[in-house]
Amino acid sequence: MEALRLRGFGFAYPGEVPVFENLDLAVERGAFALLVGKTGSGKTTLLKCCKQEIAPVGTRWGSVEVLGCMPDGEGTRAKALAVGYVFQSPENQIVCDTVLHELAFGLENLGVDPDAMRRRVAEAAAFFGIEPWLHAETARLSGGQKQLVNLAGILAMQPQLLLLDEPTAQLDPIAEKNFLHALFRMNRELGITVVVATHAPESMTDYATEAFELNGEDGIERIPLDGLSGRPMGKGTADARRTAEGAAASPRLDGRPCIVCSDAFFRYARDRAWVLRGADLRVRAGAIHVLVGGNGSGKSTMLRLVAGVLEPERGKVENGLRRRQALLPQDPKALFVCDSVLDELREWQKACGFDDAAVDAAAERFGLADALGRHPFDLSGGQQQGLAFAKLLLTGPDLLLLDEPTKGLDVPSKVALARELERLRDRGATIVVATHDLSFASVLADELSMLFDGEVVSTEPTEAFFSHNLFYRYREDGFLRAWAASSSDGGCI
Repeated sequence: MEALRLRGFGFAYPGEVPVFENLDLAVERGAFALLVGKTGSGKTTLLKCCKQEIAPVGTRWGSVEVLGCMPDGEGTRAKALAVGYVFQSPENQIVCDTVLHELAFGLENLGVDPDAMRRRVAEAAAFFGIEPWLHAETARLSGGQKQLVNLAGILAMQPQLLLLDEPTAQLDPIAEKNFLHALFRMNRELGITVVVATHAPESMTDYATEAFELNGEDGIERIPLDGLSGRPMGKGTADARRTAEGAAASPRLDGRPCIVCSDAFFRYARDRAWVLRGADLRVRAGAIHVLVGGNGSGKSTMLRLVAGVLEPERGKVENGLRRRQALLPQDPKALFVCDSVLDELREWQKACGFDDAAVDAAAERFGLADALGRHPFDLSGGQQQGLAFAKLLLTGPDLLLLDEPTKGLDVPSKVALARELERLRDRGATIVVATHDLSFASVLADELSMLFDGEVVSTEPTEAFFSHNLFYRYREDGFLRAWAASSSDGGCI
């Protein structure tokens, strides 16, 4: 029996052209299916249409059958239990103060008997091995732990179908492997059908049974898994990821430091653990400096200290470029205050002095020209990233602080972003990036710093960093192949 069946299905947001139309798709029960497609192709919209509780408002046609029935038919409670959904950002899904309460939250809302609830929570916690932090505060969990809690909470509801939207986008390499292994066990051992929308399928092909590509108005088609796989890289493979010019010793590493963090200590409350304790960081002017490390290691906190959004409790942070800086937060929606994409791009126009031509050029460069009238919250995750980045660039910053800038971006968008960052660096801008995207870091970074246990444990040039790391390696993915192709033809995509 099919877990998911689309027949001539289409959807359009109110007043908009169709996101997709005439989709035909069959996912068999027990499958582990990947859903790929370019930014804005409708992957998130399609997944949400398969779960009535979060389905978007708009016009739809054709049919969607989930586990043999229509998602908006009778038996709402049963379908809510049968279909689980994991969002891209774990913070958007967690609502309770402790792990235990979070695991029980969905069952309480569905009125599950208390005895059955306790048994299900115990089984889910044991399955994922999270008993040691069952009574921990959810706010203090790392990103990987939060995603495991989301999975455990859904498992407690005993779903038959699990839908996931970019679930590993904010996970470090080790947390990603742990999460995917847990997902694999749910699929193989418990028989739960899994459908994952992702821009990074390379790490999932060992687990997947099939893959589909969504092409917007062109429909959806099955694609071979072999074309999505990528081999691990990072030892002696500089020629595969960098141009000859980029691989050479960078003169930017001889530049003067423009950002210096000395013995920085920071915690979010006096009864909380130190996020940073004695951290030292030096960023050279005109370089791209990348921060890596596990979830919760302090990368985002370090960016906010550099920006002056936070102040160290002890130590000192000096930033010579603070007057002309721009900070891209991990959640781009934090920058959005207007009702349309065009108004967002124009918000700082009067204060910063850029003209309408610059706004039009930014919209065109970041693929937003056809979405100027849309509300920013109606954009895809990748389009929101592009809008936030374009909005910041219009201010003409000398320092860019970017927190997970590739989150939600497809391969062409990532290549375009990398080219834009190269252009800004060549014009003299200093760029600090916190990211888990190691292939992206490998082609751009002049230096990388690894954060661990509240400290910066190493800072090395890119070649040295990737030559001896065991886990912080990257795969020969679609981005690296597209980057190599764009380098060989003079930068055209």
